[in-house]
Amino acid sequence: MRIQTTVNQPARVSAARASEIIPGGVNSATRAIGEPWMFVSAHGANVVDVEGREYVDYHAAFGAILLGHADERVTTAVEEASRRLGLVGLGITELELQLAELVVDAIPSAEMVISTMSGSESVLQAVRLARGATGRRYIVKFQGCFHGSFDAVARNVISAPTRAYGWDPNSTGILDDALNHTLIAEFNDLASVQEIFDQRGDEIAAVIIEPVPHNVGALLPDQAFLQGLRDLTRARGALLIFDEVITGFRHALGGYQELCGITPDLTTFGKAMGNGFPVAGLAGSREVMSNFSPAGGTVMLAGTFNGNSASTAAAIATIGVLSDPTVGFYDHVRSLGDRMRDGMRSITTDLGVPAVVTGLGSVFATYFLEGEVHGYRDLLRNDDHAYAMFHRRMTDTGFLMYPMALKRNHISLAHTAEDIDRTLEAASDVLAGMRREGEFDRERRK
Repeated sequence: MRIQTTVNQPARVSAARASEIIPGGVNSATRAIGEPWMFVSAHGANVVDVEGREYVDYHAAFGAILLGHADERVTTAVEEASRRLGLVGLGITELELQLAELVVDAIPSAEMVISTMSGSESVLQAVRLARGATGRRYIVKFQGCFHGSFDAVARNVISAPTRAYGWDPNSTGILDDALNHTLIAEFNDLASVQEIFDQRGDEIAAVIIEPVPHNVGALLPDQAFLQGLRDLTRARGALLIFDEVITGFRHALGGYQELCGITPDLTTFGKAMGNGFPVAGLAGSREVMSNFSPAGGTVMLAGTFNGNSASTAAAIATIGVLSDPTVGFYDHVRSLGDRMRDGMRSITTDLGVPAVVTGLGSVFATYFLEGEVHGYRDLLRNDDHAYAMFHRRMTDTGFLMYPMALKRNHISLAHTAEDIDRTLEAASDVLAGMRREGEFDRERRK
């Protein structure tokens, strides 16, 4: 029996059937959000579910959609490359070389580059390369930063207060030894990193960080903190890895490192560079990247689908749009991002809702807490229940936002000022209703 993806099919039937043949009915745990259960189409800033309901999409496939769903410039390039090249799997194609040149031109840290299929693969390659190049075993990551499903970094993301900074693996089935060689520091707290170096010193291969930890909303980095990481790692012979899988290409063509002026040794990127097609990569200095096996080094580099024509063509087309001054991508999404953040601040202030509205460029998030937010410790004050409820009710109203605490929202080139204004109007109604119901009164809710 085949699942019929038509708008006439009851969504719950679709979900039940999917659960019979796919564990939990989804191919990634973070896709299990309840309604809407199944989608049948996506175009521009909108997606449509199996029951025919249309949503303005701010989830954007966890930020993979920069230009809008099914952007014709990208899909046309993919179709042409697929017909002409398909998958060769030997040597190199002109598309791979063209993409590599674009990435090296765009990303400040990029002297050499490899292609992968996902951000997780890019991080795997970066961590392995850092260990291979330095001969050291330990990695430092930050509480709240997510670097994919690779075992070595699968710990301490959205941790409960009792587990934050301690033992908090993302999954069973991972060897303790893999996790024990990843050490946890606090974002925007250079002293916490210095303390680890004081203890482990010459055993640390690399520090890996999301320069803007978007996997817990939008923590904004202090410039002195990032510069301190650069100075500390360089002084101690460790590598600095910027995980720009989310920030790369979204906030600037050269990623956040272009904005902050700090050049890491290695940069992982992906997510948005193909506007929804599976493509990612790793860039870095010639000295470090030459440790990969094709260049005569000892660190294995392999992957049949790395640099495949469809994904590569998608990335080339997407970067072409991002870099086109007549399109004005960055001006457009920054303007809409400011419009959304300013509007949310006005709404929460007028309603007397304790909130910190934050974000950068096309990304926005609203924490429900009082006081300033610098690192993960501050996020332990967030009202996670209200955060998830706000996103749930916004989705139910027709504005797709991931209904889980500390998840961010994204604006694409396809969004309009009218979309933002309609969203703010809905957000005002939703928050006013939550206020009336006492959802921001934690003691009452208990």
